[in-house]
Amino acid sequence: MPRVAVVGNLSRDRVDGGAPRPGGCAFFAVEALRRVGRAGQIATRHAHADDAIFGPALAAVVQPITLLPADATSGFALDYSGEDRAMTVTEIGPIWQPADAAVLKPSVEWVHVAPLLRSDFPAETLAALAAGGRKVSVDGQGLVRVPQVGPMLENGDYDPAVLRHITVLKLAENEAEVIAAPRTFDAEVAFGLGVPEVLLTLGSRGSIVYADGVETAVSAARPVLGVQTTGAGDVFMVSYIVARSDGGDPVAAAASASRIVAEMLEDRLQTQT
Repeated sequence: MPRVAVVGNLSRDRVDGGAPRPGGCAFFAVEALRRVGRAGQIATRHAHADDAIFGPALAAVVQPITLLPADATSGFALDYSGEDRAMTVTEIGPIWQPADAAVLKPSVEWVHVAPLLRSDFPAETLAALAAGGRKVSVDGQGLVRVPQVGPMLENGDYDPAVLRHITVLKLAENEAEVIAAPRTFDAEVAFGLGVPEVLLTLGSRGSIVYADGVETAVSAARPVLGVQTTGAGDVFMVSYIVARSDGGDPVAAAASASRIVAEMLEDRLQTQT
């Protein structure tokens, strides 16, 4: 039975002006779980109108998938320039409710929550996901991304109550800057959030782990440049919680996750070339 679960909306992505494609952590989690060789539960949702986009991809998944109903599908346009990305919100996805936590299998000990916008997972829903002693990790984009159609807006007006229910918080550099503003994000800010484990991801430069009162830099396993990186952060976090559920400490888990991401990007680069 799975010890880890990934919960979050699927997204309808247009990358560099291309055709709509599946996106969201729930989609990329499949790749992460395959690479680490673990079973995991995936709970997700998209609108019935987008079955043609998501149906074939979900049908090929061997992991247990719980597909919940939705009246909308999260949508984004993503335009890349190297490791930099400009995003536009094209549709706002559904809000998860506390009752949705009932879909988690009894064996689940770790839950990675993957909000695409701040509205996806309110504090009361995170509390329900953490009930019974489950450990919850959250992607920090769910703290800073404003749920508004148009060019992606970010600010620090999140509900601090969400942090009470989190064991692990992952922040990309831009998200950390928003949360720390007007200060610079540093160890004092990280530990001041009150979350036991904070991960600051730095792309090809690796990551920084803030845990047990210690700041530890973790080098990227192998920087992979010149490749489109959509989903890399999702694969990192799913790999991280699998390693933590296996008993690895935070630093070892981050190093393991970095290796998985490098392998994925190398394979993607081979496909592109």
